[in-house]
Amino acid sequence: MKRFTLLAILLLVAVAHGDSLNCRLVGGCATPGYARRVAVVGDHAYVTADTAGLRVVSVSDPAHPTEVGYCNTPSRAYGVAVAGHYAYLADGDSGLRIVSVSDPARPVEVGHCGTPDEAWDVAVAGDYAYVAGAGAGLRVISISDPAHPVEVGHHVTPGLAYGAAATGSCAYVADGDSGLRIISVIDPAHPVEVGHCDTLGWAYCVTVVGDYAYVAGDYAGLLVISVSDPAHPTEVGFCETPGGANDVAIDGEFAYVADWSAGLRVISVSDAAHPVEVGYHGTPGDAYGVAVAGGYAFVADCYAGLQIYQFYGAGVEEERSTLYALRATPVPSIVRGVLEVGSQLAAYGSRPGIELYDANGRKVAELHPGRNDVSRFAPGVYFVRRTETDQPERVAKVVIQK
Repeated sequence: MKRFTLLAILLLVAVAHGDSLNCRLVGGCATPGYARRVAVVGDHAYVTADTAGLRVVSVSDPAHPTEVGYCNTPSRAYGVAVAGHYAYLADGDSGLRIVSVSDPARPVEVGHCGTPDEAWDVAVAGDYAYVAGAGAGLRVISISDPAHPVEVGHHVTPGLAYGAAATGSCAYVADGDSGLRIISVIDPAHPVEVGHCDTLGWAYCVTVVGDYAYVAGDYAGLLVISVSDPAHPTEVGFCETPGGANDVAIDGEFAYVADWSAGLRVISVSDAAHPVEVGYHGTPGDAYGVAVAGGYAFVADCYAGLQIYQFYGAGVEEERSTLYALRATPVPSIVRGVLEVGSQLAAYGSRPGIELYDANGRKVAELHPGRNDVSRFAPGVYFVRRTETDQPERVAKVVIQK
């Protein structure tokens, strides 16, 4: 396959369509409370909904997400992590709650562990849950027996612990106005800080991938911090965002930021020293949390619940074949005025979608089986992409001429 990566063009030609750039809304599902955070595993999204607890949403069809189960919690559900058959909730005043999701339609709490201050976020690694406990700092809780979780150690941070991540031997805390704190958890009973990095904005959330920590820094936007040497973390790059960066998820070369009033922002981090925004989409309310899975961004919007978006600004891939896969009979890929897509396309999947993209990777039209009028488009190279939930994506190139 030939890869068309067009970031350089996207940087020069950032043409917004309404309140979006290189992103499209796929589907949404309202929640009864304020949606705070989201985790996605397999065909289900796990959304914390503040006073409405945990909501389990089927996303097997991203265009039609549907709530299938829920579990109320005693306080205000904020952070969520899912590992194995359990969802781990940071539940405000009630601490850590552990919910069995082995049957997504009937989630049920199996254990809990209190924390001295509000539990805001949780990360899980191995047999331990690492809870960001606001003024109580990092709390280390053994979850080897989910029915009887127990705190085994803690480290009080200088700020307010809002976000947590854990990889290997370290836990990472987004600590409000005291920035990023890195804590060794080699001995879970005696966690100790080994390094820290001040941040310009209020550190709300942190995600760690490889040698970098990505911090959602409120008005300072996305901050990229090298953690290759945990004792000396160093900010290497940043990208300002127009709202307030509240959460961040990483997928390959892209960071997806829940940017409060400015919705979803997509930032290329292929060059860690120079991250740059390449896409965005406004959300109905305020974007609070975000997760990425299966090519989709799942946004927890405080007022609109779960919103699902697709970013397509990374370019498209062309198959070696012609449009044969999209038509009943092969015809030349040069078209004038009319682009014909075979009606048999619907037989390839239960929910087919056919989309036309320009050479900049921007979707310019929804197509349908049969004759499509493309006379309004400027001459040039375009790509037809067929997507559906149960078949591999197909992409082919066409040249539109007058």
